[in-house]
Amino acid sequence: MEKLSKDWLTQGLIDFEYKKYLLLAYLQTARKSFNKVELYPFLADLVFHYRNLISVKENKTLIRESFPKEISPEEIKNLELRYRELVEDDTIMNELDAIIEFAIPQIKDSLKEGTVIYEHVEAQCEISPVGVTPLYANEGYLFVTMPPEKETNVYRYQVSIFEDSKEQLRSLNTQFLEVIDKHQLYPYERMKLDLIKRYKDMPNPAAYLLISKMKFPFSETLMPVAKRLFVKHISQAA
Repeated sequence: MEKLSKDWLTQGLIDFEYKKYLLLAYLQTARKSFNKVELYPFLADLVFHYRNLISVKENKTLIRESFPKEISPEEIKNLELRYRELVEDDTIMNELDAIIEFAIPQIKDSLKEGTVIYEHVEAQCEISPVGVTPLYANEGYLFVTMPPEKETNVYRYQVSIFEDSKEQLRSLNTQFLEVIDKHQLYPYERMKLDLIKRYKDMPNPAAYLLISKMKFPFSETLMPVAKRLFVKHISQAA
């Protein structure tokens, strides 16, 4: 099973054996992905499902904040209404409780496996400024590469800052620009200067190089880890 539905717990037949089959099939697919060192989309999905199961168990509610951004408010409302109906039925609620008690440790084990891989990938990554970094570093260019460094993926980035009730939070928006062939006679500083000449709207941009010491699947692993690590780096530098 490639994906576990966002409302798998309450969707369709509420039966322990059936839900157990769905979950184990999904986790088997996730582990196959992890065995290939491919973290996404499964790691993010596991975090989402784990958080919601914990919330349902402890509060008998769904966590609105953990729903993927593509889910509309109307879809969330429908899910919540469906769940309230189920909670009022003691027989179904007992079955849901059994499913939840089984699912939480299963998902947690897979989540731990993915987290170990994530931390390993993160440990292989290094971030360094390219050239002189201006005082305003929330917008600029991000170069991402890995062995044998023959190609560099170039992104334009923008960090947005917003506040919740407790702290400042940052989100990262990246726009892929191009893949540049990299060789010794074309250093990253020169690459940055060429970008400044081509994109006049950023005359004094920040630029960073993120390089991995090991080769990983780019879209499924390195880039998602790189984005989170870069946000952390920018936050610490601010």
